[in-house]
Amino acid sequence: MKSTNQHPSIFSLEKSKSIFKSIKLCLILFSFCWIISCKQNQKNETTEDNVSTLVRPAFSSDSAYTFIEQQLAFGPRVPGTTAQQKCADYFERKLKNYGANVITQKTNVYIYNGKSVPCINVIASYNPEVKRRLMLCAHWDSRPFADQADSAVATPIMAADDGASGAAVLLETARQLQQKNPIIGIDLIFLDVEDYGQPEYELNQKQGDFYCLGTQYWCKNPHVPNYTAENGILLDMVGAKDATFTFEGVSMMYAPMFMKQVWLNAEQLGFGNFFVRENTAQIIDDHYYINTIAKIPTIDIINRTHRTASGFAKHWHTHDDNINIISKQTLQAVGETMLATIYNF
Repeated sequence: MKSTNQHPSIFSLEKSKSIFKSIKLCLILFSFCWIISCKQNQKNETTEDNVSTLVRPAFSSDSAYTFIEQQLAFGPRVPGTTAQQKCADYFERKLKNYGANVITQKTNVYIYNGKSVPCINVIASYNPEVKRRLMLCAHWDSRPFADQADSAVATPIMAADDGASGAAVLLETARQLQQKNPIIGIDLIFLDVEDYGQPEYELNQKQGDFYCLGTQYWCKNPHVPNYTAENGILLDMVGAKDATFTFEGVSMMYAPMFMKQVWLNAEQLGFGNFFVRENTAQIIDDHYYINTIAKIPTIDIINRTHRTASGFAKHWHTHDDNINIISKQTLQAVGETMLATIYNF
């Protein structure tokens, strides 16, 4: 019978070998982790270097501000008015002058009370033959009612911020794209009849998709058959003083990584005080329909605040939404961020 007892010296030797193997394995694992960590740090440093060298693009807030003034000079751009037609012609003329391929969609849509109103979407394309595309859009119409005001609620507002500011940034973007052509395809879409939803002062509130009617039409009838883009950016209320743009809920649902990249671009340009990393509630805006109908992952750059019950700026849907609320600093922050996103897409 073989004994189960080992000689003490043999036991010690085996134990020493086992300990040595354990130490060797630990050293190997440590070295492996150290190498991985160094590579990750190198990758992070490379990413940071790439971001830190983000070229500051040319954008003129003076020009954008002038584009707002020129829109306001037509009066409130309410669907069905002379101001609507004149402003649409203005967009088409400007965009063609800036070298874009321009398509104008003209149709009629039905608003909340069943009335049919004209709708004019203007689409400007750069590098239309390029398959990889980025879409930027904004609504340009004026709300027919100042339903957040205490008086004169039935009269239309000038909509300097809630409409004209986004369109102005798109126009200045077009002017810059003519001077420095991007390697990707760009579509700038001026959307109409966004803000003709039922006024809040009416007692019988109807249920339905009565906002963003021009957007809903474009999503179902794109300017190019089977149109798509890799990502989309909606600009809405992007010109007011002290604006803050947050991680809006619908945007984070459909395009979170793209949204974070745009915010990172803004931060690297020095605009972190405008583009804040804060999650805010979902809102139904043009991007909701672009995400759900056109299936283009689209984010909303929109001024949000905790200082009001609505979560929108105090001038929202009031007669205070005029040229006095506009800030060139805000326009500069948004415009530079848009161009940096285009040229580094």
